[in-house]
Amino acid sequence: MEVYRGSDPSSMPTDLILASGSQNTEVGPLSDIADRASDFIHHSKAENTIRAYQSDWCHFEGWCKAHGQSSLPATPETVALYVTDLAATHKPSTITRRISAISQAHQIAGLETPTKAAQVRLVMAGIRRSLGTAQTAKTPVLVDDLRRMIARLPENLLGVRDRVLLLIGFCGAFRRSELVGLDVADAAVTREGLVVTIRRSKTDQEGEGRKIGIPYGSNPATCPVRAFQDWLQQCGFTAGPVFRPIDRFGRVAAIRLSSAAVADIVKRYAAAVGLDATEFAGHSLRSGLATSAAAAGASERSIMRQTGHRSEKMVRRYIKDGSLFRENAVAVVGL
Repeated sequence: MEVYRGSDPSSMPTDLILASGSQNTEVGPLSDIADRASDFIHHSKAENTIRAYQSDWCHFEGWCKAHGQSSLPATPETVALYVTDLAATHKPSTITRRISAISQAHQIAGLETPTKAAQVRLVMAGIRRSLGTAQTAKTPVLVDDLRRMIARLPENLLGVRDRVLLLIGFCGAFRRSELVGLDVADAAVTREGLVVTIRRSKTDQEGEGRKIGIPYGSNPATCPVRAFQDWLQQCGFTAGPVFRPIDRFGRVAAIRLSSAAVADIVKRYAAAVGLDATEFAGHSLRSGLATSAAAAGASERSIMRQTGHRSEKMVRRYIKDGSLFRENAVAVVGL
């Protein structure tokens, strides 16, 4: 197999596959199959993951060139020195992702990955112990925050869209990509509430899909189902993306709203109610539901069913935050 030696980050990691075989099948009957195989490999990981790996690989290759080291194949000593250098300026989570990109490049090229070596693992263990692994998370949008945000919505079509985006995003505990990826056909109003089908998500790259139930709210102003129906009725569209951009003249575009726009909307209304917008992001809706539900006594299982978390460890972070003042020992001492 041909070894990757280019510096273009866009060619890593998927173009390493079939590098030698494709040269012999350019005009043969297998060329189309090789192209399709390469395409399948490209889709084996999420686009965001591929972009991150490309950026990480480019950084590692640049570092190796600057220090006179080989990037592919790389030795365990080179990788150990690389992550040691990174530790001065990068978080352990970022360094771990860089190691994954290096490992992927070697595996795809048919080479033994240097990242499994004891030297690399011991250096990483030391970095984690020295720097810690706690992540700085964005502040969750809690129920009271959400009510105040809804109260500040403008009385126009933009306000109608933002109402359903905030309420559906919170009640469905959606990731930004899941929220903007919703189509009208993915949601059905039933007697119990709104049934939303997530076709694909970060933890479901093979597209098995899952359904989420969003019940009616007791208050019409904050009912996600009524907000959804009102949005579709006022816009008049029956197919395509649920969430779309709106220009300053109140015209709804045919294209899908971007993930970045979700974060901007959350920040805008956080600022409108006097909160520090820099502490909030699109993920604040998702974490807000998990934290609020935990504070209200919801079970771990029910929270995971709504959020789609497959790891108890991840969802327990929200439960811990939501339970800080529930059955708190200080509350009963009489201060």
